[in-house]
Amino acid sequence: YRSFLKYKLPEIEEKYNNGNFISTDGKILGKHKGFPFYTIGQRKGLEIAVGEPLYVNKIVPETNTIVLGNKADLMSKEMVVSKCNFVKYAQIPDGKELMAKVRYKDKGTKCKVFNVNGNLKIEFSELVSAITPGQSAVIYENNDLVAGGFIE
Repeated sequence: YRSFLKYKLPEIEEKYNNGNFISTDGKILGKHKGFPFYTIGQRKGLEIAVGEPLYVNKIVPETNTIVLGNKADLMSKEMVVSKCNFVKYAQIPDGKELMAKVRYKDKGTKCKVFNVNGNLKIEFSELVSAITPGQSAVIYENNDLVAGGFIE
């Protein structure tokens, strides 16, 4: 991925080099090679060691900062989905129990869906790892596609 970005955007490495890796409590842990080269949940290739495995928990493009934390910090029970396309229902009834997928090959997780300010608030029945802003979320009822949109 890094080589593809550098091929397509030769200036990218120089433009975003030397951002900070910080801990979830705000301590600077080291420098990174630019936020575009990392993804939420990434562990490999961070080139930083602090005595425990660290994962990319959050990417802050505005400050070229990457927040690192442990695996538990990646877990969440909710998300907001925007720019929704509705397929099965014109509007999903609040509290409807459905299944949401947050990545390719995701088995899906049971959830309740709520309409909030033109977006969907998804409350999962169990913790989900590495919910990534900007990625697609897809909502199903059994095998029927209900809606899809983008994770906020």
